[in-house]
Amino acid sequence: MNSGREKFVIQGLAGQRSLNGEIKTNGSKNDAVQAIAAAFLFRDRLTLTNLPEIDDVDKMLTLVVRLGARIKRSPHQAVITVPEQIPTSRTNLDMELAQKIRASILLLGPLLGRYGTVTFPHPGGCVIGERPIDLFLSGFQTLGATITETDQTYTIAAPRGLTGAEIFFRNISVTATETFILAAVLARGQTVLKNCALEPEIENLGRFLVAAGAKIDGLGTSIVKIDGTGPLAGEAHQYRILPDRIEAGSFLILGALAGQKITVTDCEPAHLESLLQHLALAGATVAVKQNEKTVTVSGPRRGEAFHPLNLKTHEYPGFPTDLQAPFAVLLTQAAGLSAIFETIFSGRLLYLETLNRMGAQTKILNPHEAAIDGPTPLKGWPAESPDLRAGLAYLLAGVIAAGETVIHNICYIDRGYERIDQRLRALGVNIERR
Repeated sequence: MNSGREKFVIQGLAGQRSLNGEIKTNGSKNDAVQAIAAAFLFRDRLTLTNLPEIDDVDKMLTLVVRLGARIKRSPHQAVITVPEQIPTSRTNLDMELAQKIRASILLLGPLLGRYGTVTFPHPGGCVIGERPIDLFLSGFQTLGATITETDQTYTIAAPRGLTGAEIFFRNISVTATETFILAAVLARGQTVLKNCALEPEIENLGRFLVAAGAKIDGLGTSIVKIDGTGPLAGEAHQYRILPDRIEAGSFLILGALAGQKITVTDCEPAHLESLLQHLALAGATVAVKQNEKTVTVSGPRRGEAFHPLNLKTHEYPGFPTDLQAPFAVLLTQAAGLSAIFETIFSGRLLYLETLNRMGAQTKILNPHEAAIDGPTPLKGWPAESPDLRAGLAYLLAGVIAAGETVIHNICYIDRGYERIDQRLRALGVNIERR
């Protein structure tokens, strides 16, 4: 795991589009963490393949080991075997780890459904606006659990097991949808989830569980019905993690900004349609080879700027909020006034203040809206990563800036991007980890 003291030092290209080559997409962070939690649904071992070697995955695997699971690691793979029984005193999530990773909440449903109780702290992760936990607490109460709260922890108990019920998500939530699909597999009777998120990672999870014996209808729609089966048995199962569409999208934005021609391989273009359309509208050249799972991108012709855009984030299949900050860097190089409307999280635009120090001309209008006027040349600047996606935006800005950019607190970037410095150097980026 990253110690938190490392930094990236980038010598920028001063606006030159000189990067070239191919970069492979690794497995999805968001798919990997839910797959790790899903191991508690199985009586036999679960093998995860295409597993990204990133800090969030390391933390989730450490959490399940401390719950009594056995794990065998190999490059981009893990074999997880969970205990048939866990003493009540051991179903407590590790306080320090769980507070560092919000995905720890995905463990609640499987632990509660299988062992009858779980104690956990308020989950952590990136600080990007309000991410309330009451959606999860009320959902588990609907399934028949009781909740005890202290100053530092919550304990959820269902000693007789969970009972299927109808849950309507008042806000579309990826993590809540995943959490209650996992919980419902172990519940008695039918659970109906309404206003579900539609992200491809959710569908990948559901289809895998169905193949393993779960009974789930409505995958890929806003209403998902799960008939509880109890723990899934049978032969050992293998879960292949999807390509990380956010990582692929980040590399495509980099290619548009600084590439002569960059090809992103091992991706799923069908999961990137909104970003690809925005890149094309902005003036990038985009070539998709669906059968080969590649996308090739380059920026506007020499001497031309990008076109300004109005960017509005939305739940999948709309423009991903996780690509909003990286795309804003591209908009600083667009000729004219662009607008950003962040609909998912409040407080996710504060990174623009650092881009302004690098030479951008942006204005935060309110917690959800900002304006960007360009094109403006960027200059190197010291930056402190406030979260995963803003940290990546600073990295992209540093690549196209003139001079040296130093990015501190890169533990956030390492949460979602495996060995990104090594991989970017292969494209021609002058970046060092110190």
